[in-house]
Amino acid sequence: MIRIGTRRSTLALWQANEVKNKLETFGHSCKLIHIESSGDQDLTQPLYAMGIQGIFTKNLDTALLNNSVDIAVHSLKDVPTKLPKGIKINALLPRGNANDVVVYSPKFKSWETQTTIGSGSLRRKAQWLRKYPHHKVENLRGNLPKRMEKLKTSDWSGAIFAQAGLERIDLLTKNYEILNWMIPAPAQGIIGITTLENNSSLKKSLQKINCKETASCAQIERSFLSTLEGGCTAPIGAIAKIWGEIIHFKGGLFSLDGKIAFTIEEEINIKEAKGYGEKAAMKILKEGGKELMKQIKPKL
Repeated sequence: MIRIGTRRSTLALWQANEVKNKLETFGHSCKLIHIESSGDQDLTQPLYAMGIQGIFTKNLDTALLNNSVDIAVHSLKDVPTKLPKGIKINALLPRGNANDVVVYSPKFKSWETQTTIGSGSLRRKAQWLRKYPHHKVENLRGNLPKRMEKLKTSDWSGAIFAQAGLERIDLLTKNYEILNWMIPAPAQGIIGITTLENNSSLKKSLQKINCKETASCAQIERSFLSTLEGGCTAPIGAIAKIWGEIIHFKGGLFSLDGKIAFTIEEEINIKEAKGYGEKAAMKILKEGGKELMKQIKPKL
């Protein structure tokens, strides 16, 4: 019996059941174990103000280390690039949609006027304000159903969400716009599975459901984030896509108000993938990103 650790939110349970179903296809018996996270318990503070790396993963890590669960299922974008000692990412499911979307409220009129939108993400806020400096972005926290409800009852014009999350639990209405210009969070749309490093028997089972292409893209994006020394809440975006033998990469580091941006967009041969995320980040740091990170880090 494989004990699958998961948060209690609708999206987390959908993702955990997706992993459960895939493992059961290969003959494994599985059951879900619900674990509360610090990020779920405090729904008022902005994530960046809570001062904890891995706000949504810490309690699941503890459950793994205490042998309360065998595997833990995460939205990979929430998983710190530096994992606790003894824990390893052992499988990634094929990536879902990586885009951000803005969902319109019934009060939406135009983006050209002064207005307010909701988002709890510094990355989304920075990029939105860069495009719409006359707008205001207010904090939006909670699970997806609660955030959608908040949008309906607020006086905002819209709110920004990850498209994959809304699609997975059937909350994506017709009133939305795909933000193709916004660089997603590193590993956005990817479901990750962690285990204890020394659990070799589970590793073999998990490799059957691991997507190698997704893993290659995630490695580049998370290496880019790690080299910039940005945690999961920093205003950093990264997306890698594999087209045949070519990897297309786009990454960015933004000031909190969106006025400063250091971005990179390149295509490389898939043979150059190893170490590329670090190289791309070093270019950003040399262009001025190092000084910007010094300014941002005390505020995270």
